Amino acid sequence: MVSRHFNLVLLAVVRLYEELIKRPVPVANNCNDQRWKCFENCLGALDGTYIKVNVPAADRPAFRIRKGEIATNILNVCDTKGDFVYVLAGWEGFAADSWILRYYYLCDAGYLNAEGFLDPYKGQRYHLQEWRGVKNAPKNANEYFNMKHSSARNVIEHAFAVLRVVGPFFVGSRTIPCKSSVAPY
Repeated sequence: MVSRHFNLVLLAVVRLYEELIKRPVPVANNCNDQRWKCFENCLGALDGTYIKVNVPAADRPAFRIRKGEIATNILNVCDTKGDFVYVLAGWEGFAADSWILRYYYLCDAGYLNAEGFLDPYKGQRYHLQEWRGVKNAPKNANEYFNMKHSSARNVIEHAFAVLRVVGPFFVGSRTIPCKSSVAPY
C-alpha cells in the first residue's frame, strides 16, 4: 500500500518538475552571506546518503554498503538556501551538462576536485567542530579555505537533518522496495 502511494506521488512530482524544481542561482560577487561570499558562482552543495532497499538475493552484493546493509546511494544537491534542487537514486557517477560546468558545487572529500566540483584541501582540518575556540583559529590559507568551505557546505548537512526529522520514510527509518527508489522514466 505504501509503495503504491509512494509511486503515485513520485510520478506526480516527475510530471510537475518544471513547476516544482527551479535552477539554483549562483552566488553573486557582491553576496553578503558570510558563509557563501567566498564562493562566487557556487550553486550550492552536494552529498550522498543511503536508503535501505529490498532487492532480490542475487542482486544484494551490488547493493551491499560498507556497513553490510543493503542500500542504494542517493545523490542530493541543494542550493545555498538548503532547498533540494536535484536528487538521483542509484547514483554511481555524476554527468553534468554544460550549463553546470560553468558553475560548481561544494562537495566533501569523497568526491574528486574536478570541473563543476570544489572539495576541501586534503590533510587539513575541515569539520566545523574543529574550529571552535580561540586556540583553534586557522593557521594557514588552506585551513582558512577549509573552514569557509565547511561552513558553506553545511547547508547540505542541515538539509539532510531536516529531511530526517520531517521525512524519516525517505532517509533510513524504513526499508523500501528498490523499484520505488528509482524515478520511472
